[in-house]
Amino acid sequence: MEPVEALERIAFLLERQGAVTYRVQAFRTAATVIGALPADELRSRAGSGSLARLKGLGPKTTRVIEEALAGARPAYLTHLEEEAGGPLVEGDQGQRMRQALRGDCHLHSDWSDGGSPVEAMARAARDLGHSWCVLTDHSPRLTVARGLTAERLRQQLSLVAEVNERLAPFRLLTGIECDILDDGSLDQEPELLEQLDVVVASVHSKLRMDKAPMTRRLLAAVRNPLVDVLGHCTGRQITGKRRPESQFDADEVFAACAEHHTAVEINCRPDRLDPPRRLLRQALETGTLFSIDSDAHAPGQLDWQIYGCARAEECGVPPERVINTWTERQLATWTRTGRTPHG
Repeated sequence: MEPVEALERIAFLLERQGAVTYRVQAFRTAATVIGALPADELRSRAGSGSLARLKGLGPKTTRVIEEALAGARPAYLTHLEEEAGGPLVEGDQGQRMRQALRGDCHLHSDWSDGGSPVEAMARAARDLGHSWCVLTDHSPRLTVARGLTAERLRQQLSLVAEVNERLAPFRLLTGIECDILDDGSLDQEPELLEQLDVVVASVHSKLRMDKAPMTRRLLAAVRNPLVDVLGHCTGRQITGKRRPESQFDADEVFAACAEHHTAVEINCRPDRLDPPRRLLRQALETGTLFSIDSDAHAPGQLDWQIYGCARAEECGVPPERVINTWTERQLATWTRTGRTPHG
């Protein structure tokens, strides 16, 4: 195993495990540092014991590099594979659905509150077997997450085009996680949203709004023809700093989703797992489509899709009702016209 490969795999496993950012960043930084060195210089420094003098390398990352250069599998990587590399769910839960997925409609990069560059996220999605994924950094109102102004989003569209030239035939689709404002309007210029491949709309503020105004707020968003996916609909947090579900008329909102061709997101983050099972079953009965999304903020978190796949299978969601199982062309047809591959 090459040293850069070992460092990146360790970072991926730490992210998959939900490790704190600084632990992950140490390995990603080390991979970047040694990736820029000529192979001869890297081996020379390892032989002379001067690797640790490089800025960005510490004792643990240096040991990983030295072990990999010596032809051994780094001990820390072996430990992590045993601790965090196994299945995230028991048995074959979610496996049939996961194998049917072709993409991921919700992920973040370091342009907003993610921890990795756009291309690193796209490469990780490709390496997990996806043929496409959608970059959905935050909209401007979410300043705590460095939401993208219209100008920054336009700049990102140019970057996405460059990434696609390098990663073809894999496709990184343009998108946004757009804030649903208090009145149900969207936090970005409509003309710009029209240019995007996929728009995920989510509530991030006033989550404890009374039921009636929250229902009106969600209805306005899901009826908007620019919206393709309703993100983490209840806003709940079930681990860490817990947050209760937002209250809204689920029958009315899901019926509007079904009527206006807006998919309900099955958010896979282990701290969200949103919607809860009862609402997931309710949306299924109402006739909505679904999007099983990692909401990843780092490459290793892309693997969290299996959590949503397991919940979808448990609740009886058929693969044909999941937009991630479609090809890029089928997805584009649906976002433009509302026509499904099976409709």
